[in-house]
This record gives sequence, structure tokens and C-alpha cells, in this order.
Amino acid sequence: MAHIIFVTGGQRSGKSRWAEEKALELSDNPIYLATSRIWDDEHAARIQRHKDDRDDRWENIEEEKNISKYNFTNRVVLIDCVTLWLTNFFFDNDSNIDVALNLAKEEINKLKKQDATFIIVTNEIGLGGMPQNAVQRKFTDLQGWMNQYIAQQANEVNLMVSGIPVKVK
Repeated sequence: MAHIIFVTGGQRSGKSRWAEEKALELSDNPIYLATSRIWDDEHAARIQRHKDDRDDRWENIEEEKNISKYNFTNRVVLIDCVTLWLTNFFFDNDSNIDVALNLAKEEINKLKKQDATFIIVTNEIGLGGMPQNAVQRKFTDLQGWMNQYIAQQANEVNLMVSGIPVKVK
């Protein structure tokens, strides 16, 4: 069965850096599973910066939705990040929260069956104020419910605060 380390926090809280360090503590050759689509030039530059930060110890996989289709047996896999991954389900399903949530849960359930260590990075987007438009409110709800689901499945949960991990579970 899977061992899940869940890492959450706000933007620029140090989540990815901490998760990468943790993965390298656990493996000499971890997998970096990137879930983001390239939305525009600025986003492409962010993705490239993340790639440039990783050295040749990392095996890189880019997968927008079907993260469970790979065999990760006996590997350490860093999944970065749930927010961008959920965005793909959300927009591909016309902002239908129920469909997106069910599809994402199915992927997590399949991952849980693999004998691997998963370090899953997410954002706590609901810590701020109430979003001003309906689409943002729907996505915030989706993100919150998915974070709760993964946290329940996780063996460990860490909240990043200003670059410092706070153990939650």
C-alpha cells in the first residue's frame, strides 16, 4: 500500500522546495510528476524555472490528469501540484465540481493501491477571503474538499508556513 505525505500551504510558502528535499532524503532517484498545463508564456517560464531547479537525480513525468496510469512500485513520487491538477479536471468538465471531484478521487484511490511513497503538494486557497466570482468560489470548494480527502488518506500532513513545515498529522 502507498505511503502518502501531504504538503499544503499558501503560495510561495516553500511547499515544493520542502517536498523536493524530502523526496531526495527518501530516494537517490525520485520521480517528479508535474500536473500543470502551460496556460501562457509567464506560466511556461515558471514551469521551466522549476525544471531548471532539478538536477539529473530526478526522473520527470508530465501528466495533466491520469496520474495513476504509471507503475510507481517501490519509488518515491513527488506530485506537484493538486491545485493545477484539479484545474484540468474542473475546466475539462465545464466547471462541474461533482464530476471533477469524483474523477480526482478515483485517481487518488488508484494511487493508494501502489506500493510507493507519494509526496503530494497542494495549495490552501481557502485561507483567504471569499472569492468574488462564482467560478472562483466553485473551484475553492473543489480544492478544499479534495484537500480534505487526500489529508484523510495521508500518513503524514505538513502545513508550510513561511518556509517552515508544521506537522499536522
